[in-house]
Amino acid sequence: MGRLEGKNVFITGASAGIGEATAREFAKEGSNLVLAARRAERLEELKKDLLEKYPSIKIHVAALDISKKAEIDRMMAALPEEFKEIDVLVNNAGMVIGVDHLVDVEEEVFDIMIATNIKGLVFLTQAILRGMKARQSGHIINLGSVAGKQGYAGGSIYCATKHAVDAITKALLFELVDTPIRVSQICPGLVNTEFSTVRFRGDKEKADNVYKGIDPLQAQDIAELITFTASRPARVNIADMLVFPICQADSKTVSRKL
Repeated sequence: MGRLEGKNVFITGASAGIGEATAREFAKEGSNLVLAARRAERLEELKKDLLEKYPSIKIHVAALDISKKAEIDRMMAALPEEFKEIDVLVNNAGMVIGVDHLVDVEEEVFDIMIATNIKGLVFLTQAILRGMKARQSGHIINLGSVAGKQGYAGGSIYCATKHAVDAITKALLFELVDTPIRVSQICPGLVNTEFSTVRFRGDKEKADNVYKGIDPLQAQDIAELITFTASRPARVNIADMLVFPICQADSKTVSRKL
């Protein structure tokens, strides 16, 4: 029996990219899944596919806009009894809009990134952490970014949100150090997912240019690291992991072969 078999794992942003790949990896390990995202139809398709491959696991899907606390509260209240106790929370949902310099950032864009990347992560963590503390067990894994380690032009607000995730994760580690609850952060560099398409407001050509001439990380690469982190012995906590493709050295230093 593997360490993740039978565990209840909650994954946000599970309808695509790193979230979907992470769901597939935990399913492979025999974990039960709570999958949340805005695109409910994608979640249902994923659930159907995973249950066909792994009929012994249980899956609950929930349509959720994590930027809205009221939706988080409703979703948590509606969780089936068998999913009330969450063993692993993967705070994967996050997004960026635009590459505007600070002087040009629109208030709406600012509010969306703050609400999604910071407030949503905090409010969901609060809701699940209370149960973990009561049971004295659990693992919180936050998806950070190299943008949370280093700022860059055109990323001021996104970098600020990911610096906040970094700070929240580190503070939570101190707050829970006297408990068996683990707190981890995985910080990817360039990963080829829908992330860039959202950033460029659906302009696929601009999004593809981000990865032109390089071999970026894939969602699967990060998903494997998340499940690895979750499957360590109880005495082991991987607190922080910075992950680049081989051609990247920091947020802006990338070797391209054009």
